[in-house]
Amino acid sequence: MRFGVLGPLEVWADDGGSVRVPELKVRALLADLLVNEGHPVPPDRLIADLWPRDLPGKPLAALRAKVSQLRRALREAEPDGPDLVLSRPPGYVLESGAVDARTFEELIARAREAEGPAAKATLLTEALRLWRGPAFADFADEEFTRAAIARLDERRLTAEEDLAEARLELGEHSALIGELSDHVAHHPLRERFHAALMLALYRSGRQHEALDVHRALRDRLGEELGLTPGHEINALQQAILAQDPALDAPRPPRSPRPARAPLGASSASWPPSPHTPHTPRTSRTRLPAPFTELVGRADLVAELRLLVTKERLVTLTGPGGVGKTRLALEAAAPFPDGAYVVELAPLTPGASLGKVAEAVATALDLGDADPLAALSDAAVLLVLDNCEHVVEPVAELVHLLLTSAPDVRILATSQEPIGIPGEVVRVVPPLAEPDAVRLFLSRVAAAAPDFVPGPATDAAVATICRRLDRLPLALELAAARVNGLGVTELADRLDDRFRLLSAGRRGTPDRQRTLRATIEWSWEPLTEPERILLRRLAVHPGGLTLDAAEDVCAGHGVAVQELPGLLAGLVDRSLVVRTGDGRYGLLESIAAYGMERLRESGELDRTLRRRDLYYTMVAECAEVYRLGPARIRWTERLAAETANLRASFESVLRRRDTELAVRLTGALAWYWTQSGRLEEARRSLAGALAQAEARHREVLENDRDARRVAFVLDGLAGIHLIEGQARRAAVLLGAAAAVRDAVDPGDARLSCVPVEGPTRAGLDENARLMAAVRAALDDDTFAAEFARGRALTPREAVSGHLSAVGSAATSELGSAVGSEVGV
Repeated sequence: MRFGVLGPLEVWADDGGSVRVPELKVRALLADLLVNEGHPVPPDRLIADLWPRDLPGKPLAALRAKVSQLRRALREAEPDGPDLVLSRPPGYVLESGAVDARTFEELIARAREAEGPAAKATLLTEALRLWRGPAFADFADEEFTRAAIARLDERRLTAEEDLAEARLELGEHSALIGELSDHVAHHPLRERFHAALMLALYRSGRQHEALDVHRALRDRLGEELGLTPGHEINALQQAILAQDPALDAPRPPRSPRPARAPLGASSASWPPSPHTPHTPRTSRTRLPAPFTELVGRADLVAELRLLVTKERLVTLTGPGGVGKTRLALEAAAPFPDGAYVVELAPLTPGASLGKVAEAVATALDLGDADPLAALSDAAVLLVLDNCEHVVEPVAELVHLLLTSAPDVRILATSQEPIGIPGEVVRVVPPLAEPDAVRLFLSRVAAAAPDFVPGPATDAAVATICRRLDRLPLALELAAARVNGLGVTELADRLDDRFRLLSAGRRGTPDRQRTLRATIEWSWEPLTEPERILLRRLAVHPGGLTLDAAEDVCAGHGVAVQELPGLLAGLVDRSLVVRTGDGRYGLLESIAAYGMERLRESGELDRTLRRRDLYYTMVAECAEVYRLGPARIRWTERLAAETANLRASFESVLRRRDTELAVRLTGALAWYWTQSGRLEEARRSLAGALAQAEARHREVLENDRDARRVAFVLDGLAGIHLIEGQARRAAVLLGAAAAVRDAVDPGDARLSCVPVEGPTRAGLDENARLMAAVRAALDDDTFAAEFARGRALTPREAVSGHLSAVGSAATSELGSAVGSEVGV
């Protein structure tokens, strides 16, 4: 049985299966015993650690119960599991040497004794692969783990520093720049990381940037600690200034080999005899050298380098422009037996298996040789780049390769998985926000040297990164525009992103020269139903549920029973994102492209109407259930749909759909008030009433719409009451009563329960609101203000409110809804 503390606490049985340790206190007991590394822990200390604030009634008995539960959990995994937890004076002890932290310590000790940088790097890499996250991650806030966490974290960072220095000795300076930049950003006071980054930059021909690293460290140490950098890093700075030859990268040992010797050749025999085994060359020079450092992917690179040594097929998926190719090349660079990149983008969609095999043979310099035979005894890593448009023949070839060449490993990049057994898929996400900003600013610094970032430009830079979905390709295209536009103007013009980011980048594939070309590369292979669905999804700025997709997007080319499968296919193709809560959404640039296609199809207006009706019905359902046990669920649903509800409201105002405007705002008034969104409520309710006032006669002669207008007035009354304007609230309640009385001269409140729309629960809410306003005023004042509102005619009831809200508010609202959000 093995125990893991380098990350969340884990226990594994001998067969590799995970062992479930239930209940938090039992897991805390296990963590405490592991912290003490085989030393007995007294019961009183365990009790203090497990119950630091509230002791149980019988502490010792409670501790014994937790020990029994731990032994039972281990017994369920393995019969001799309980024997690991022993009672030994002066307390309890866990006897097991199979702890990942101990293995980590042993590996770094062996690395210190290893001869040569290659052996040292191998051992350190193996040690660091044991880490699954922060040590004791699920008990990081407990007092009893803090010393162990600090010790392990320090040893991990030291191992990272040792590994960086070993890899520099191996000449891997270019591949290290991105990782070391991340380390420096996260650990800004560790001088060894800074020194390693300086040396990597210098050896990559970037002397100025290397000196900038030293300058930044010196300034930070001086400002924060009043210190200066140490002697070693200062000496490195002087050596860089002097361009000391001792800093040059080590030269790899040369071995005689004929020029352009093909993959199957031996350097000792050329041309090869028919009996010469096919042994690939182990040179890594077949990977193109990167032009720039990789930003913000250090953890993913480390994970991939581990994966390609353990798994035979790893596929990187993600949207176009997210950086799959760059990441794959970075991960493949140190592969010990050689790595080769096979570029599949030039192949036409529907290419045959033979064409894909030819691409592999070309990349490996095989000439007319059969790649399956040539690779049968090889131990190489193949990077199959851009598989999405030829995924079927690629899947067939990969299956043949993995079957016939047991030592070949494949790292593929594709917008969808290859889809064969044994495949491990890793989705490449957009950059984290700080990394996106760092990438953008670094590219701007290269393209616009006069640009100086600072507080005045921070907001615009953040907007650019957010609206371009933090995709590296889009950020690089945008950075190229800063010299001509500046960041503020660039951020303001991103609604027209496809024209704005249309300047082709020389020396790059056609599909990467513009933002439009990148998305069209993903659009072209789609079937017609997939295209129809994708463009209809674009009208949901807040994402959507599967139910919403079926209700709004099905029909007219998309069969409702086929929609779930089509949606899943778009997720697989990295065009739709599925979040942890089961919702679906589009990146903003893909949504913008989808809206273009929706306009071209002529179905934009119909799709918007279906969307607006759907979200109005969602709001009305929430209004029905707002007082029952389902209140929390519906409140959460409305919170999730905020962007969609707002877009629908602006859409119905824009096309003057008074019925839906009044329905939507009347159903949401309670939610806005409850969630404190008073300004949004005021603006939305005023906009709905403005349209109702413009169509007062036909609206107020319709019973259902008149009742909805009354509930809108109720909502505004509630807002005024919250803001301390009880007299204004009483006038609005009287106006609402007048509207109701106009269509139902009976009981102006209880007689107007509609068949659909506002419910009896809404009328009960009106009664509670009435009582609250009464309580805020004396009887005479309430009666006078209510009568004043009640005395208004239906037209005056509506227009009277508008004058109370104020023309400025309605004018501001009118200008705000001049166009559909995201359209």
